[in-house]
Amino acid sequence: MRSVIFTACFLAALSPRVAKAEGPVADIASFFDTGGPVVMILLGMSVLALTLVLLKLIQFRRCRVGATRPAREALALCRAGRTEEAIERAAASPDPTSQALARALRGQQRALAEPVVREEVLRYGSNVLFELRRGLRPLEVIGSLAPLLGLLGTVLGMIEAFRQLEAAGNQVNPAILSGGIWEALLTTAVGLCVAIPVVAVLNWLERRVDHLAHEMDDVVTQAFTVDLGEGAPAAQPATFPHDTGRTVHAASLATRHA
Repeated sequence: MRSVIFTACFLAALSPRVAKAEGPVADIASFFDTGGPVVMILLGMSVLALTLVLLKLIQFRRCRVGATRPAREALALCRAGRTEEAIERAAASPDPTSQALARALRGQQRALAEPVVREEVLRYGSNVLFELRRGLRPLEVIGSLAPLLGLLGTVLGMIEAFRQLEAAGNQVNPAILSGGIWEALLTTAVGLCVAIPVVAVLNWLERRVDHLAHEMDDVVTQAFTVDLGEGAPAAQPATFPHDTGRTVHAASLATRHA
């Protein structure tokens, strides 16, 4: 919010100087002068939204959000009984799904209780999703407030247009009313131009986060269960170093011995 106020004040201080210029710069100055402070605030909000979007894209890129292949390969290695290779494959990838799977496999390797392992993986997943969702709330606020600010500018412009029409008295000029109306509608157009792309990008980012949450839950759950689908390969015994030759079969999670 401070950046929005700072941008609006900066543009307000700059507009009188820019108004003396000619060409495209003068057109921009005229645009801000016509739209008034509402357009300047909307411009500041658009700059803030663009900055947040770029930061989130960089964050998603670094975390490799959407990369599912390493986790699936590690899961296949685990079910083939190659647990050490599965842990190394999952730990080598920076994507959250692989990291969550690596934690689950390490817990199984240490023979920890399943609720303890799941709790730790849940804690890690919650922290990752929280970090990925940071910054989305301001985008939602901008997408909601931009049209309302534009509408506010339109209402203020219409009030000013009718005030000028009243001041004209009997010498009413239709150009006064029409000019005031188009100037008033300008702020609504700017507000919609800011809100529409922000809402679209916000929905895309939220969808990526939701997909990641589902993928993490699905992969980690498969680490504790057995694939019962038709044509699924038989589970192989997984031997852990500290078990001194004792083998643990993945199928034992679904069967009970008398």
